[in-house]
Amino acid sequence: MTTRIALCFPVEDHHVDQLAAVSDNIEVVNAGQKSIAEEIHSADVFFGHAKVPIAWEDVVSAGRLKWIQSSAAGLDHCLKPSVINSDIIVTSVSGLFANQVAETTMALLFGVIRSLPTFFNAYKIREFVRRPTMDFHGKTVGIIGFGGNGRRIAKVLAPFGNKILATDMFPWDKPDYVDELLPEDQLESVLRRSDIAILCMPLNDQTHHMIDAKMLAAMPFGSIVINVARGPVMNEDDLIAALESGHIAGVGLDVAEVEPLPATSQLWNLPNVLITPHIVAQYAFRVPDTIDFGCENIRRYLSGEELINVVDKKLGFPARHNPKSGV
Repeated sequence: MTTRIALCFPVEDHHVDQLAAVSDNIEVVNAGQKSIAEEIHSADVFFGHAKVPIAWEDVVSAGRLKWIQSSAAGLDHCLKPSVINSDIIVTSVSGLFANQVAETTMALLFGVIRSLPTFFNAYKIREFVRRPTMDFHGKTVGIIGFGGNGRRIAKVLAPFGNKILATDMFPWDKPDYVDELLPEDQLESVLRRSDIAILCMPLNDQTHHMIDAKMLAAMPFGSIVINVARGPVMNEDDLIAALESGHIAGVGLDVAEVEPLPATSQLWNLPNVLITPHIVAQYAFRVPDTIDFGCENIRRYLSGEELINVVDKKLGFPARHNPKSGV
């Protein structure tokens, strides 16, 4: 019996051929954004990231779709209530782009610390004037969400010698380069001790607007926030208020509550904000690496082996097991 795979992310013909070569018993349809809303109804497997509306309730009720292989780490594009409550398996590429997420984090972090938004504006008018900057060494960094991306960021930052705190739903397997790894209910405590907060958590019902006025106020005066997670994990109105008051000294954002960030957003007008347009996982080999990952998971799927990065659909990410308890 042929397994039909609907593909929906930017690929070339040779990528489609590579997927098709995994087995004689699969049919790969490169639907793209234009056709995925229709093609997904006749697919056994969906591989990609649909950025157009999908009638998920109809897809689920039809009963044909068995597996979603996301081409992204974030799963808010497909984890709708009907999918969560169905038997559809969901896997992600969590951790595949951790190096790029760390690179983007470093760019935003040091761009804010060294006042690059101010100097970029000065550059435009050819103004060569020294202005104040902030410091990184000696600061405490709090990493909120300690999955693949959070761990990689911590490892990249570790050689600087700063104190690193982290909080996560699964606070175990603490690496030596992290000073403390605490459970998620210690978020406010971690923020109170963090001069810099780096947001890496997934977007779900629990994390939506997790960083609000209360959490921002908990941070020391003059703190920095970097968001490389998802825009809605932060209440943007509360963030703007904290920036305007000076309590938060600077922000680096790769994501926004609404994307593209509206031209009317006050964030564009604030001098201590550095914005990139959701490029956190962008790199030259993203598509071929994702195809390689997909090929391996398709092979496993067809042979009945355990898939890589099976998502706990209620959590919104692959759950990490406690290595000590076996749970």
